[in-house]
Amino acid sequence: MSQDQSLRLIEPTELLEQHLRIMQDAVNIEPFMPYDERIRHLRALRKLLVVHQLEIAQAINKDFGNRPEQETKLAEIYGSVSNIDDAVRHLKKWMKPQRRSTGIWFKPGKSRVIPQPKGVVGIVTPWNYPIFLSFGPLTSAIAAGNRCMLKMASNSQHLKNVLEPLFKRYFSEDVIAFLPNASARVFSALPFDHLIFTGSAITGKQVMSAAANNLTPVTLELGGKSPTIIDKDFSTKLALKRILFLKYLNAGQTCISPDYLFVHSSKAEEVIRTAQKIMKKRYSSIRDPNYTSIIDEKAFLRLQSYVREAEGKGCVVHNLLTGERFDEDARKFMPMFVETEPDDDLALLNEEIFGPIMPIITYDSIDEVLDYINARQRPLALYLYSNDKALVDKVLYSTLSGGVSINDCGLHVLQHDMPFGGVGHSGMGQYHGYEGFLEFTKLRPVFYQSRFAQTRLLYPPYGTFFNKIYNMMVR
Repeated sequence: MSQDQSLRLIEPTELLEQHLRIMQDAVNIEPFMPYDERIRHLRALRKLLVVHQLEIAQAINKDFGNRPEQETKLAEIYGSVSNIDDAVRHLKKWMKPQRRSTGIWFKPGKSRVIPQPKGVVGIVTPWNYPIFLSFGPLTSAIAAGNRCMLKMASNSQHLKNVLEPLFKRYFSEDVIAFLPNASARVFSALPFDHLIFTGSAITGKQVMSAAANNLTPVTLELGGKSPTIIDKDFSTKLALKRILFLKYLNAGQTCISPDYLFVHSSKAEEVIRTAQKIMKKRYSSIRDPNYTSIIDEKAFLRLQSYVREAEGKGCVVHNLLTGERFDEDARKFMPMFVETEPDDDLALLNEEIFGPIMPIITYDSIDEVLDYINARQRPLALYLYSNDKALVDKVLYSTLSGGVSINDCGLHVLQHDMPFGGVGHSGMGQYHGYEGFLEFTKLRPVFYQSRFAQTRLLYPPYGTFFNKIYNMMVR
């Protein structure tokens, strides 16, 4: 490898700082990006996605080894485009100064809150949904009037090669800087006005620590183990049709994927048989071109180790398709259900799986389920299949998670009038829709004093008159 090639693999700190200075200078010249300019940038984001969606899907397919074009269009392009459309539709309202009430002793003064851009936002994007999880924060940050520096994952090399020239074509370098070879460690340590990171909790802690040196506010989208519960009276077939769609979309490499499944003890065998029937209708085998590959060899080997450990400890593993379990050359991994006990000391039950393996835990009482969930870190999502309103309310108000879908999986993330974000170990902060606009906005309080102000009654020298006024104020 030549020296020039080596240099292109790592973005020097000086070059990152140069990009940041360009944007900071633009912020100093125009601290408040006007409405028309924001709309123009949002529409450019949309155009980039729609016009080049085939190139984008093909690049992501190459990065994975195999991911169906349809999955990229559905899970990434549609979600991103609809999010942009929602922001364009509501931005004028979001940007309006808000009237706030004024204390009686400070009238006839007036109080307002002005939504103002924070400045320069750094965005660190993962490999599993590189479009949805980059264009989502971009949309919120641009809608809020910020300028953005975007760092993508090293596993997204083909996509980087497509996006880098496109961003240069559609945006000036002082609006969005696409940094394909930036070091995550160096990038996170830059003095951004806000930083958003999507990835693992371990890396999230490192990002937060790096950002702390600059007191940079951080949004973390991390993931975790999202529980899924099927009420014993809910249709097993209907529940599994919906659960299996999200679970095996992208071969389970989804932060909001159902991570483990609670089924009533009377339904365990029915759940496994039904899941096998459904999956065999959807995929001919793991070689089916509609079934996504595991991203890299490291992840593939990690998932294999989970299965070996579970079988070594006596767990029963159920293949959901016929044929070989693994295709190492194509990194295709058999979708599986693994029967476990809640007290099993397994990696499957303690680490985010991020793959096509679903642990099955049986229960007799919903209280067992709630105790299990609440004894663990807060998940990014929780899924419940039940038509019993009392049960739904009990689960909702007895647990805490980033988001919830009732009688389906993951659809809360596509509702743009609701925020998306984790809690605790599954993340902090939120974006999408109005809450995304607020996440990257400083709500700046402004008090307008009137010509005749009552506060003159409080000026010194203090004495009997002041005491009378003060007693009236606190009465």
